[in-house]
Parts: sequence; C-alpha cells; structure tokens
Amino acid sequence: MPPVSIFLNIVWLLLGGLWMAFGWAVAAVIMAITIIGLPWARAAFNIAAYTLLPFGQKAVRRDSLTGQSDIGTGPLGLIGNLIWLLLAGWWLALAHMVTAVVLAVTIIGIPFAWAHVKLAGIALWPIGKVIVPA
Repeated sequence: MPPVSIFLNIVWLLLGGLWMAFGWAVAAVIMAITIIGLPWARAAFNIAAYTLLPFGQKAVRRDSLTGQSDIGTGPLGLIGNLIWLLLAGWWLALAHMVTAVVLAVTIIGIPFAWAHVKLAGIALWPIGKVIVPA
C-alpha cells in the first residue's frame, strides 16, 4: 500500500471509519445470529474490513471481475440485496451519509466525505461485491 493510502487510512479511522466499521460488524453479527442471514453476514464482514481501510482498495461487482455470473450477482443476489436493504442497508447508508455531511463541512474532510458516500451506495446493495486493490 502506498504511503499516501496509509496516511489517508489512518486519518480515516479517526474521522468516522472506525465507528462505521463497527456498525458493519454489528450488522454482520446480527445477521450471523439468525443463521438464515449468514450470506449477508459474510458480505457485511467483508465490507466492514473495507470500511476500516478504504483507501487503496475499491469495491467492484464480482461478475465484472470474474466475467461469470454467480448466485450473488444473479436473480437470487437481487432478492438478497432487497432483503438486506430492508433489514440493515438503509440504516448503514443513513449513517454513512450523516457522517459524510458532517465531514463535508470542512475542506479537509471532503475526500473522506466522498468515501462515505461511496460506502453508502455499497451499504444499500452489498451482495455480489468484492473488494480488490485499487
């Protein structure tokens, strides 16, 4: 990871990244407890790790990366994302957007606000996404 990404990730943790990663982990644990929610728990844990260190990485659709559709990127993934949206996606996206608005007030916080906006989009539709180095 380049030094700039390391620096941005450290500042990110102080400006909302740590508490948002905690929110993703809470959502993942709640989903895992239900047993039925294990597919969502796996996706939420992956994105919690991404939320901890977003600079130097990006989220892409799995079928774009592999060139093949799978269960998470097909019709079942659509249904899974809709269920996720109702159960946890909306409040994670809302938390990311509130944090983004607070950070966008300062010039220094604008890049971090933009990262929160991108994570809000992922919070709404996480199934079928994979995290790769940028």
